[in-house]
Amino acid sequence: MELKMEVGKECFPKQRQVLILFLMLGVALAGWKSRRYSVMEEAESGSFVANLAKDLGLGVGELAARGARVVSEDNEPRLQLDLHTGELILHEKLDREEMCGPTDPCVMHFQVLLKKPLGVFRAELLVRDINDHSPEFPEREMTLKISETSPPGTVFPLKKAQDLDVGNNNIQNYSISSNPHFHISTRTRGDGRKYPELVLDKELDREKQAELSLTLTALDGGSPPRSGTAQVRILVLDVNDNAPEFAQTLYKVQVPENSPVGTLVVKVSARDLDTGTNGEISYSYFYSSQEISATFELNNLSGEVRLLKKLDFETISSYELEIDATDGGGLSGRCSVSIEVVDVNDNFPELTISSLTSPIPENSPETEVALFRIRDRDSGDNGRMICSIQDDLPFVLKPSEENFYTLVTNGALDRETRPEYNITITVTDLGTPRLKTQHNITVTVSDVNDNAPAFSQTTYTLRVRENNSPALHIGSVSATDRDSGANAQVTYSLLPPADPQLPLASLVSINADNGQLFALRSLDYEALQAFEFGVRAADRGSPALSSQARVRVLVLDDNDNAPFVLYPPQNGSAPCTELVPRAAEAGYLVTKVVAVDGDSGQNAWLSYQLLKATEPGLFGVWAHNGEVRTARLLSERDAVKHRLVVLVRDNGEPPRSASVTLHVLLVDGFSQPYLPLPEVAAAEARADPLTVYLVVALASVSSLFLFSVLVFVAVRLCRRSRAASAGRCSGPEGHFPGHLVDVSGAGTLSQSYQYEVCLTGDSGTNEFKFLKPFFPSILNQDLGRKSEGNPTFQNSLVSLQEEDHQNHERAVFRIYVRRGSDWHSRWTVKTWRCTTKIPLQRRTCVWEWQERYQWASFSCHTHPRLCPYLVNFLSLWS
Repeated sequence: MELKMEVGKECFPKQRQVLILFLMLGVALAGWKSRRYSVMEEAESGSFVANLAKDLGLGVGELAARGARVVSEDNEPRLQLDLHTGELILHEKLDREEMCGPTDPCVMHFQVLLKKPLGVFRAELLVRDINDHSPEFPEREMTLKISETSPPGTVFPLKKAQDLDVGNNNIQNYSISSNPHFHISTRTRGDGRKYPELVLDKELDREKQAELSLTLTALDGGSPPRSGTAQVRILVLDVNDNAPEFAQTLYKVQVPENSPVGTLVVKVSARDLDTGTNGEISYSYFYSSQEISATFELNNLSGEVRLLKKLDFETISSYELEIDATDGGGLSGRCSVSIEVVDVNDNFPELTISSLTSPIPENSPETEVALFRIRDRDSGDNGRMICSIQDDLPFVLKPSEENFYTLVTNGALDRETRPEYNITITVTDLGTPRLKTQHNITVTVSDVNDNAPAFSQTTYTLRVRENNSPALHIGSVSATDRDSGANAQVTYSLLPPADPQLPLASLVSINADNGQLFALRSLDYEALQAFEFGVRAADRGSPALSSQARVRVLVLDDNDNAPFVLYPPQNGSAPCTELVPRAAEAGYLVTKVVAVDGDSGQNAWLSYQLLKATEPGLFGVWAHNGEVRTARLLSERDAVKHRLVVLVRDNGEPPRSASVTLHVLLVDGFSQPYLPLPEVAAAEARADPLTVYLVVALASVSSLFLFSVLVFVAVRLCRRSRAASAGRCSGPEGHFPGHLVDVSGAGTLSQSYQYEVCLTGDSGTNEFKFLKPFFPSILNQDLGRKSEGNPTFQNSLVSLQEEDHQNHERAVFRIYVRRGSDWHSRWTVKTWRCTTKIPLQRRTCVWEWQERYQWASFSCHTHPRLCPYLVNFLSLWS
């Protein structure tokens, strides 16, 4: 293949890279020569032209892989390349006369474009003529005026017929109908076209025959031949012996193509030596095609030729006119006019996009974006072009042969930096004035999932107040992705917690679409103050990218727990009465109100206040520790019985409170009886509406229960009496003396008693309950049975002593004892013994203490709600 380096078509002259590229392409394509194929005109669409795959030396699959295309000079889709077979076929019927007109041979130039790598192969298609047109005369009848004095051998030119076919299919011969005076002579012009001449064989005699009518036939050389006819009417004239003569037989003129309509092109002139009518000259076209008649106007009298429409150098670059000058006697002369159209820079450069790739994946190396061709229909410097794009774009133009250019990327593109490029391709010619054409193409950069979602914060801290409503929106996390489309769609999910014991799935949930966090259930600060978990944000790209953030939820304490009074117990049974000697001095500790609050912080700060008192000013309550002390010395005028109401209030907002009622007896000594009289108790019961309501409500439902208890107690007493009379009772063992116990130095007890102290674990009230003493005889009998039935019972003190230094807590209780009509108090040491050394909530702990004759006990697993309060209670009393 010849590599034409036309200086007028170079876009970047004097650039070394372009020359090297053209040289490389020339070497690569040196084995390919421009081929010529042929096809008959009017062949059916789909007719076989050639096997390009075979001619190019390529496989059929390689044509498709390299995107082979056929491009013609005029961009008309007349040819089609079948990529499956490699055959070049006709896309439509070809009309040679429409494509090339009178030009012979009729050749259509086209190129075969290949990509990866780029290749351009030139070829030609010869469209062969068939005899599909008959000769036609411009006029159906021609009139000749011939002088009767014309000598034999005189030649009279006739108008030639027109045949659109070429070569042998064009007009080859003329003939005329048989007559005694004329014959036809067929002449050939310099361009190869043939025209008829009527030759006089025998002189005319106007007196014998003034008019002749002959049939002129034009015959082409096709197979079968076609013909056309015209009538020749001959008028015999009188003598006119001088024919008009032109000043010159050939006129040559040049006309700029941008000349306006009406411009004078040329003026022809002829003269006739005859006078009169024989000397009057008129001008006419001897032969004019439809194009000439539509382009030029001939003045019959003056011989001026003017433009009827604008010329176009790119369409027709020259015209040939033949003008006759005819005098009044019928004689004529002929001249030729050659008109050359001069090119001006009136055509803008043209740009044709052959292929465009958009969008382009980001992060791709050098990528072909577009393949296009430029051309300028002008000639000379007017047709030379320069091609360029903007300098600030990451794209370059690479020229190739045949004015083809490739637009490629100059490195990898980043969609997040710039998702779209508007590229303006400018083509400028070198004419005067310079004309340019701009073509804008938009190249978009498609997204690749190269950015992971990014959280707005690495750590989120959310605060929610306890006792929230379920499904409460507690906050949101947010992540953004710089990618687009599915690569930027972020979904949120919870990560498994680091602590496997944390029930995260039941605590919070997250909206996968917007990252909103919801508390699934009501939170309790007392059970869970804070927890932490991870959130994952993942996009929907392939492969998916993700990032993580930590979320810490702080549960804010709410004042939802009222103070709970541990001591004195408030269980609705007989009130706890405190004994105060009248000899007590001011500041004497009467008792201590112990309360706890399940909240924290200022919600758990407790303060104590004396709300009511029988005799104001006698007792006072310390606000911070709940100690009830005497405010002054007692006197004989002070009432014996006092009722104190102590209010325990926390520091929450709003504050919560609880009240406890204390009963205080002023006594001279612990040997005096200070039991309330029945009528006094009845009066108090009437005075207390809550007690009245409780008694009335419970009386109806507890009658049967009380009766059952009485029966059960009676049966038990009877069984113990029989056991005692049978001599099966054994005395208690212990190191305490059985006849005397000193109590606080205020008196003595002359007989031994047994007391059972137990704890109740009811879900409604957690409290200590002191029960009445048993009689010694019954107690001895019961202890005897316990000793016999459970041999380890008598060894309980020994076990306690062995564990005394391992795991125990100590507390001191004040016990009130009734003997007859007297009340006595004493101090007793209690020991808290636990069987294991695991956390308190998971071990079994037992209270054990030793009175004179027996042990009383309870277990945490039977009183689960009471154990935490007992620990606080013991620490305050120890």
